[in-house]
Amino acid sequence: MNWYLQSGKESDVVLSTRIRLARNLKDVPFVGHMSKTDAQAVLEKIKSIVPVLGYGLKFLRLKDMDNTTRLSLIEKHLISPEFGANKDEIGAILINDEENICIMVNEEDHLRIQVLSSGLDLEQSLSLAVEIDEKIETLVNYAFSEKYGFLTACPTNVGTGMRASVMVHLPALTLTGNSRKVLEAANSFGMNIRGVYGEGSKSQGDLYQISNKQSLGVSEKEIVKNLKAIVEKIIEQERLARKYLGKDQTDLADKVYRAYGILSNARKISSDEAKELLSTVKLGVDMGILTEIDDTKVNKLILYTKPANLQIRIGKTLDSYERDIKRAEEIKRIINE
Repeated sequence: MNWYLQSGKESDVVLSTRIRLARNLKDVPFVGHMSKTDAQAVLEKIKSIVPVLGYGLKFLRLKDMDNTTRLSLIEKHLISPEFGANKDEIGAILINDEENICIMVNEEDHLRIQVLSSGLDLEQSLSLAVEIDEKIETLVNYAFSEKYGFLTACPTNVGTGMRASVMVHLPALTLTGNSRKVLEAANSFGMNIRGVYGEGSKSQGDLYQISNKQSLGVSEKEIVKNLKAIVEKIIEQERLARKYLGKDQTDLADKVYRAYGILSNARKISSDEAKELLSTVKLGVDMGILTEIDDTKVNKLILYTKPANLQIRIGKTLDSYERDIKRAEEIKRIINE
């Protein structure tokens, strides 16, 4: 089963973990300054190391994917929206069947090595990312400075080149009006707080991405340690808010079952409405209020109500109105599986 359909450690609050390492090839201009010839050379070089690299990775060019496939990868957080939209000619990915490893080629940097997992899994994700990185480094020459560390297109990534991030679900803090205060505290401790799809995106369904700001002058293990400490505090605050909400079981249960009732009975439902309702339903499942479905079904509902993954699941390209109808049908199907 793919990582995004599983539940991991602390998954009542932490949906997923990602470790991303930015790397560039020595003696090749950065992506923003490279020619098409340079870009092609990077693609050919990376393609040539895939058989040696292992991990079940496959090399896929963006230009060989249709728009729905690219959007499905964005919805799964495997590629960035900018990469999927703007790098058709020069972009590629290395990805395995489990989809917990996805390396973007020619995104902002020549390589963006990503390891993803369900729940709070920073240490193991880091270990695998470093293992892959070190193996690639035996096959290509990285752009590296003894003074600054790994050289990257964006100065904020110089040093370790690492972004460690977790996706957190904070419905109770939102309902009690405390989410902003908690997230501002995390920001003051050196963490970036972003929306579902990273920089520039908004929160959807009470989901926030929390990641390290500092990459230079700190080790990978220190980054993970600091992020984990902040995330554990956020988990604690969210659970306290849930405990507070749970004091009025009738009101909370009413809110949860109203959301579940709409999802179960609607004949047409938009992606945005589904996100908001599923946020409430997940809260109900995690608090033991809603027992009609389990975590696995919630994870399926979260994935397959998204536009591209919905279309891939049913094997048909649909317009917006048709998707709203099919989304309601698929929700009922998953609930009743």
